[in-house]
Amino acid sequence: MSAFFKQIYRYTRPRTYRHNENLWPFCQITRASKGEIIQLCYKGKLVPLLNWNNHFSGDVLVTATGPSIKSMDFTAMPAMTVLGVNGAYTLKERLNFQLYIIVDMSFMDKRADILKEIIADSELILFTTLHGIVRIIDRFTLEAVRCQLALIEDACYRIYQPRVSLNDIRYLFSKEPHIYLSSENPNIAFTTDIRSGVFDAGTVVFWALQILLFLGFTRFYLAGLDMTNFHQPRFYESDSNKMPSSLEKKFKSLIVPAFTLAGEVLKEKGIRVKNLSLYSALSNDIFEKVSIRDAFQD
Repeated sequence: MSAFFKQIYRYTRPRTYRHNENLWPFCQITRASKGEIIQLCYKGKLVPLLNWNNHFSGDVLVTATGPSIKSMDFTAMPAMTVLGVNGAYTLKERLNFQLYIIVDMSFMDKRADILKEIIADSELILFTTLHGIVRIIDRFTLEAVRCQLALIEDACYRIYQPRVSLNDIRYLFSKEPHIYLSSENPNIAFTTDIRSGVFDAGTVVFWALQILLFLGFTRFYLAGLDMTNFHQPRFYESDSNKMPSSLEKKFKSLIVPAFTLAGEVLKEKGIRVKNLSLYSALSNDIFEKVSIRDAFQD
């Protein structure tokens, strides 16, 4: 039946709406005045969504998944909010996660074992897209979800709205005061108000920086943001179950200018960022590199 509805959707809407074809007509949404989705019904059931306009403050640790995580000792870290991405949840015995972000649908498909643990954590807030929520419900059922769901959108692929092509980003968003554009690459943007969507740059950590800024955190510690040795498994993987990565191909053209832009915006907003990966391929000019041993001395 879903294939039938998909064909109807394709024939009745322009190609710029194609990213919605697997959602219609199963998902009904309601937006708030600022554009964020505040109500979702999926296959006739109301899906509880967190009002993530509630603000946080202070320090936050972002745990990415580079191999350097294996050598980090978090025991001296003071109490702070911890945000994880993708497979970082395997650190649950060492870190107390409160926030989580998954926007990679291939991770959801291939690492259902980790995803199952994440959604069963009642102390966790999971930020994901509508496509992610649908995948979770279809695989595990809504009743299996114990975490709080916070629905976010890619600013260029908003639900039931036309896709924004990369070449149109500067034209369409240049007049928005909360959106900053890269001087190096006209297709790269960073937002300080995620209610109108989050911009992608090939890595979930770029999403995390936009989300955490909006939520109100004032100092970010980045762990595992290595961006090097791409041939090596992520810290939670082995050679036998390693998922492919496109980061190496995108590093110079997309990743570096995107994080350069993020660093500029965060500095302008008074946000301090410390990169705990001393051998990260991102330069010290983008985010200050400091060892985890020295990071919490001030």
